[in-house]
Amino acid sequence: MIEFLDSHAHIFCKEYGDDSDQIIQHAKDAGLTHLMCICCSLEEAERAFEKQKTEPFLDVAAGYHPEEADDVTDERMHELEVMIQSGKLNAVGEIGLDYYWRKDNIEKQKKIFIEQIKLAQKYDLPVIVHSRDAILDTYNILKEYPVKKTGIIHCFSSSAEMAREFVKLGYLIALGGPVTFKNAKVPKEVAKEVPLDYLLIETDCPYLTPTPHRGKRNEPMYIPFIANEIASLREIDLKTLMDAVQKNYQRLFSK
Repeated sequence: MIEFLDSHAHIFCKEYGDDSDQIIQHAKDAGLTHLMCICCSLEEAERAFEKQKTEPFLDVAAGYHPEEADDVTDERMHELEVMIQSGKLNAVGEIGLDYYWRKDNIEKQKKIFIEQIKLAQKYDLPVIVHSRDAILDTYNILKEYPVKKTGIIHCFSSSAEMAREFVKLGYLIALGGPVTFKNAKVPKEVAKEVPLDYLLIETDCPYLTPTPHRGKRNEPMYIPFIANEIASLREIDLKTLMDAVQKNYQRLFSK
């Protein structure tokens, strides 16, 4: 039996409304054994913790997304640290840099990113990293501020060469729906070249729905389409891929 997982899913975000129970059931029906709930607010994380009581296959990460950088105060950073101290989080994230939407607050983005990296260091947690149009700054910060448990470069969208550089730092590379897109040359190259023991898969739902469901709202149940594409690109069978992905996930998030 092939067991799937989704290393990055926003199932408690506003786009899903009250559909979390249905989404979780769909995921279980699709064979998922782990589902990392990425929470971009502490309120989302509290909802995830509550659901985790009856759905132990859910894992939870929380952090302040770079789009929120201007609104992250010392008080909010303290609230995140208190949540980390509870021992309920599997990772700090998603955190990072995003220069696609804004370039006028780059220094503030870097400051908030580094502060959250330091929290992960302090409490021995991995980080889940967002990087959009900011790959070199992301790399330089992670190199300067090493995290003992490293983490994931999520929804990786840069070159295979950069993927190898992050792997040298110990980071896993996560690929999602874009790897299934017909003309997505670079993600397909990354899927083929990342060492198997540094590869993860994700949906980043509700965004980036894989082929053949593009245009629909994304869900974790679509992860097999991503896995099948990567296995095909690497010319290995699906079980070999997923056994490796499961092992990578467990290695990173074991407490």
